[in-house]
Amino acid sequence: MNTTNTQRDNAKKALFEALKTSGGDTKNEIVVAAIEKLASLNPNSAPIENRRLLEGNWLLINAPNFPGRQSDPQGRCVYTLGRLAFNMFEPVEILVEIERVLQPVFLVEGNELTHDIVVEFKTIDGNIPELKGIVKNLAICSAKSQDTLQVRFTGGELMPLETEEPSKMKEWLKVFGQESQKSQLSLRERIVSVFIKWMFGITKASDIDPQTGKRAFVMKKSPKGILKILYLDDELRITRGNRETVLICQRQFS
Repeated sequence: MNTTNTQRDNAKKALFEALKTSGGDTKNEIVVAAIEKLASLNPNSAPIENRRLLEGNWLLINAPNFPGRQSDPQGRCVYTLGRLAFNMFEPVEILVEIERVLQPVFLVEGNELTHDIVVEFKTIDGNIPELKGIVKNLAICSAKSQDTLQVRFTGGELMPLETEEPSKMKEWLKVFGQESQKSQLSLRERIVSVFIKWMFGITKASDIDPQTGKRAFVMKKSPKGILKILYLDDELRITRGNRETVLICQRQFS
């Protein structure tokens, strides 16, 4: 076996073990060291030019590290719905547990690719039945350099998980469709929310679709970010955003 391939395989195993030991924390020093080692063995010096490897449905395998994670004695990844979607969907204060995060990257047109963040969640609020849903932060990306993508967000969606039982739709519509029952945000939260909506040109969320349970909004002034690809092969992708957020994703083959 090629020596470099052996080193790469060993570095991957070390990273997976570090993630397991640290609970998926990409800031853990063992994980940081494992990422640096694997990045030094990156088989693609110009990953943006390798469309075959870049495209695919990617699963986040480190712990979700979005801002606003709630403290939880059970160690679950708990957020308010508002934190996951710019406070655009009611009830914004409802607590949800993130079950998994996917990122489909596929050609749209020209040289642009999808770069959506698809968050699958379940509600953990004792006042309502357990419901499973999806929050999508929709985004498009394009090449900025040989190893860097520029990402721009275009909107968001909220919908029930496809596998959710049809009998749950009535409960879903009751919980997420009553726009008249506004959540009580603090004054600071309301000011921040209004500013973000103005800055990004966020439109009012659509009414809920009674057939699909879907709601959506559009960003007319797309916020942009930079995403550097540290490592990319047939199985694994590691990226670092402009806020130094590191995401480790594994390709899904089904």
